[in-house]
Amino acid sequence: MTRARNWAGNVVFSAREVHHPRSVPELQELVAGSDRVRALGTGHSFSPIADTPGDLVVLDSLPAETDLDGDLVTVPGGMPYAELARRLHAAGRALPNLGSLPHISVAGACATGTHGSGDGNGVLATAVVSADVVRADGSLDTVSGPSSVVALGALGIVTSLTLRTVPAFDVAQWVVLDVPFHGFDHLGELLADAYSVSAFTYWERPVFDQVWLKRRVGQGPPEDHWMGGRPADGARHMTRGEPTGNCTDQGGRPGPWHERLPHFRAGFRPSSGEELQSEYLLPRAAAPAALRALEAVAGVIAPVLLVSEVRSVAADDLWLSAAQGRDSVAVHFTWVPDAAAVAPAVAAVEAALDPFDARPHWGKVFTTPPQRVRELWKHLPEFADLARGTDPTGKLRNAMLDRYLPA
Repeated sequence: MTRARNWAGNVVFSAREVHHPRSVPELQELVAGSDRVRALGTGHSFSPIADTPGDLVVLDSLPAETDLDGDLVTVPGGMPYAELARRLHAAGRALPNLGSLPHISVAGACATGTHGSGDGNGVLATAVVSADVVRADGSLDTVSGPSSVVALGALGIVTSLTLRTVPAFDVAQWVVLDVPFHGFDHLGELLADAYSVSAFTYWERPVFDQVWLKRRVGQGPPEDHWMGGRPADGARHMTRGEPTGNCTDQGGRPGPWHERLPHFRAGFRPSSGEELQSEYLLPRAAAPAALRALEAVAGVIAPVLLVSEVRSVAADDLWLSAAQGRDSVAVHFTWVPDAAAVAPAVAAVEAALDPFDARPHWGKVFTTPPQRVRELWKHLPEFADLARGTDPTGKLRNAMLDRYLPA
């Protein structure tokens, strides 16, 4: 039979069958009767986090109603952020932040700790107030609190989430080119100078080749020689050779939050399509030294790199979030789609960043040893106990969770 694959094609799912339940009761019956089951979002993870040898469940056929009540919205777990954002904006509401691509599902993004950028913006899961989940025995339960949002699918299949919203707002986006590294001594100032900032480099020269500044309307444009760079003379895509029309509007033209905060337009291919990705979050205070360590291995990184991105993420209290307990800087790598060629670069990156307690993104390619992962997330033992208590037979687990959660 033809196996389901993730978006990038580097993960071939081993599931015996892929299901698209049309109602929550149907999903409950399926989960109760299965020996192994996992949920798959939009397939934008690059790790085998969603894999299972049993039943793979996709929630795209569940009813798609949203319920807005004051500043809270309840949304189906399988809904993409693009659709949720469109509905919220029509009602005059917004989410505080969005990821770089709006194509991802709400439940999948929250389960893996996916994030956007901004000194004051937490991971997307920090907007979650509660979630409805189908437990391993098929029962429907409501969960909340720091243990239950970034949960890697180990506590149940999320059917809906309730998120806290804010009033809708407008954003303008500018791109600045060739911003010198200057030893990264001004990194904190650079990342704090807009509501959301993304600094891109190819690790070929000591510059951020592009810096995308997403400022709320009213803050005004960057100065002409912002941070020593120069304004872009037209639209840019951060990946060489890709169509700029896939990216959200630049040039300082104001627009709705959901049409500026992502890097890519809904309905268009995000990033380059054929790629691998890795990402690591480290303490914000350590970021300058960490980037200097990466600069020392740039010769290994650059030949297999499409683009690297540096962003800022606010601290949170979510047990398995990569930003748990510390304001963070995220260093992202979009690699060529060749796992063997990329492996030495990933090893070099992880060796360079390990002294800074860099936590890997659960949904990206990483090789951090299990013991080191357990050192980096202090709540992993507690979470493993919680998961065993709700799923004693390991129905919701998979090889990746078996590898990284304490036995």
